[in-house]
Amino acid sequence: MAELLSDYDYDLPEDLIAAEPAAVRDESRLLVVDRRSGSLSHHRFRDLPTLLHPQDRLVLNDTRVVPARLFGQRSSTGGKWEGLFLGTTDDGRWKLIGQTRGRLEVGETLTIAPAHDTDSGQTLELTLEERDAEGMWTSTPSNSADYTELLAAFGTVPLPPYIRRKLADEQDWERYQTTYARRPGAVAAPTAGLHVTPQLLQTCSEREIEHSFVTLHVGIGTFRPIAAEKLADHVMHEEWCELSNDTAKTLNQSRQNGGRIVAVGTTSVRTMETAVNNDGLFDEWSGESNLFIRPPYTFRGVDCLVTNFHLPRSTLFVLVSTLAGRELIRHAYETAIEQRYRFFSYGDAMLIL
Repeated sequence: MAELLSDYDYDLPEDLIAAEPAAVRDESRLLVVDRRSGSLSHHRFRDLPTLLHPQDRLVLNDTRVVPARLFGQRSSTGGKWEGLFLGTTDDGRWKLIGQTRGRLEVGETLTIAPAHDTDSGQTLELTLEERDAEGMWTSTPSNSADYTELLAAFGTVPLPPYIRRKLADEQDWERYQTTYARRPGAVAAPTAGLHVTPQLLQTCSEREIEHSFVTLHVGIGTFRPIAAEKLADHVMHEEWCELSNDTAKTLNQSRQNGGRIVAVGTTSVRTMETAVNNDGLFDEWSGESNLFIRPPYTFRGVDCLVTNFHLPRSTLFVLVSTLAGRELIRHAYETAIEQRYRFFSYGDAMLIL
């Protein structure tokens, strides 16, 4: 029987959507879900080291969020344009999505102004060259500087729309980024990692729970809504990810030593499941992945998952339901709502054992 999108819906009171992060990263709440017993228990994120076993290995996504949200004006009409930088082509052109009144045309120019320093007088021109079937534009910037430099000057933190802040504030620039982010390229944060502190990783290490890094540059594939009612009809956008040879060796050694592979975030899951082979061993991997994890997928690389609470009818909610079972996840989410956990990017977390 086909898996249907409507099976992955739930009702969430709007006041449980977190608009601000917890005052301290690892003070967030942590709902622990045990797949074997079906039991639930309530903790704080700082308790994570005591909930894992020696020889377990945490795997974190070290992507860094770029200030990808842009504001501009159309050359043809003078109308406002607001959009999102999604990456670059091999020849350095920019990939964009956006919204404006009316229809953009090939050859049109967008004049981008700094999102924060509006009095600087600086502008950046983006000439639109081609549009794909799903509305993504390829454009050429008027400045040849590296995209990270230009986004730092003109962009702002790309907060999810449900946070309902037009511009990121000073707190967002720090907190919508993991403490270990180092490889620029994401347009959304790998949010499970937002709870992790250097002190927590040190405590884990003292308990013989080490960590490794993978990279997945979170793009439109992670957060674009599922448009098809049958999950099998949904095609994920490709996102670039990498699992190094050293990390592959380390993960395989952890498995050999009897440790569990504990993914921190669904993006770490997708990277590892892309790189794992049929024997459950990890291989070096670098490239684009469009892996959509849905029933009846069999996990080969990941044993446990640290994750936030996800939007209904999303690929991420489908992923966690595939790992833990739809009924158990539904029970966990109902309990989280009853206990007034905070949801989505700045919200609380779940540990699936």
